[in-house]
Amino acid sequence: MIPMTLHEIARVVGASLHDVRDPQAPVTAPSAVDSREVVPGGLFVATAGARVDGHDHAAAAVAGGAVAVLASRPVGVPALVVEDVQLAIGLLARHLLERIGPTVIGITGSVGKTTTKDLLAQVLERHAATVATDRSFNNELGLPLTVLRADAATRYLVLEMGAGRKGDLRYLTGIAPPRVGLVLNVGSAHVERMGAGPADVAEAKGELVEALPADGVALLNADDPYVMGMAGRTRAQVLLYGGSAQARVRAENVRMADRARTAFELVTPSGRAPVELGLIGEHQVGNALAAAAVATVLGLGVAEIADGLNAARRRSAGRLEIVERPDGVTVVDDAYNASPESMRAGLRAVKALAGTRRTVAVLGAMGQQAGASRTRHAEIGRLVADLRFDVLIAVGPGDPLAIAEAAESSKQGVAVHTAQGVTEALGLAGALLEPGDVVFVKASSEIGLGVCARALAGA
Repeated sequence: MIPMTLHEIARVVGASLHDVRDPQAPVTAPSAVDSREVVPGGLFVATAGARVDGHDHAAAAVAGGAVAVLASRPVGVPALVVEDVQLAIGLLARHLLERIGPTVIGITGSVGKTTTKDLLAQVLERHAATVATDRSFNNELGLPLTVLRADAATRYLVLEMGAGRKGDLRYLTGIAPPRVGLVLNVGSAHVERMGAGPADVAEAKGELVEALPADGVALLNADDPYVMGMAGRTRAQVLLYGGSAQARVRAENVRMADRARTAFELVTPSGRAPVELGLIGEHQVGNALAAAAVATVLGLGVAEIADGLNAARRRSAGRLEIVERPDGVTVVDDAYNASPESMRAGLRAVKALAGTRRTVAVLGAMGQQAGASRTRHAEIGRLVADLRFDVLIAVGPGDPLAIAEAAESSKQGVAVHTAQGVTEALGLAGALLEPGDVVFVKASSEIGLGVCARALAGA
């Protein structure tokens, strides 16, 4: 955050000052929407959610070091009061970007955004000052909060951009206009909100490339026909990445390395270099290539990119996060979120990691699958059986029962159990796990299976 006085911020966002003794007091640190994450010198952004109203925590935030609160009403402590807090934080972020001018990289897709963002950040920060989205803060609040962490030294701003509905990316790119736009894939995540099928998802995701300037670059996945269809929707130069021979950035000689990690030869216009990822699962090759494509158009050589990818490690919790217990049980926490695509990738990665060890899958619902939800859950159940998982615990009523029924009807030896909720699932898993097992935990975030994964990891 570049230093700005409360008076300056009020002018930018159209706020009135309440309970402010010194309008020239500077805000020098990043902003936060969680009063527990406020840092001295920052701004607390009070939002009213379904469960928590940030205005109720304004005093605690100021006591914790916040200079003031951005709020929709007076809160009894120094505050910049606006009619629309979300709009105001976006205006402030756009103002900051216009002052510092970093290269903005926007990343979207149905799956893999966070991992790709984390890989890219670790490649770029070896080269120049880089700010990237924290965790998956990729929405209308998380994106401007990320922007407000940048300062005059920031050269690269890596922004994960989520889209739950058509128009979301148009809004986010209005706050932070990208010069480089990366589209990973089009899958079934959020299909319930976007329309009837992948074409509707593609229409929403393509808003990113539509926002690129004529001198920008659109990086498209050559292996996804819906992403390739976006080439005609942008004024920018188009560069393809992926496994296809037509991709300028691609992987050759892909192989499984030790402990389910993937190795390959990275090919870019500047040459070739070997890569061995520190993340599990063959699907990580696509994420690595996407990161490499961005780094390529930013001028990094193939050796620099490969070095960064080789050194990169998992940064965000709940995404194939591996914990080894003293009794030899390996817990793989992938419970941050779930879609059919990420569920399949996770199951395959865990089986590759386990080798001959006994495997246990604790699976909950995949949200926002519209009318095909039960069918897609049943497909996951059949995959659990086809991969020869030893134990399945399906968690929750409704669609998870389709996972259980499909796995059981496949008659391939998987021991199927059901649990009504997280507490019951934790008890079942604790009773069924044996020393040396590999247990995989995954569901959409609202199911709360991350609690189960963390408890199993700490057992």
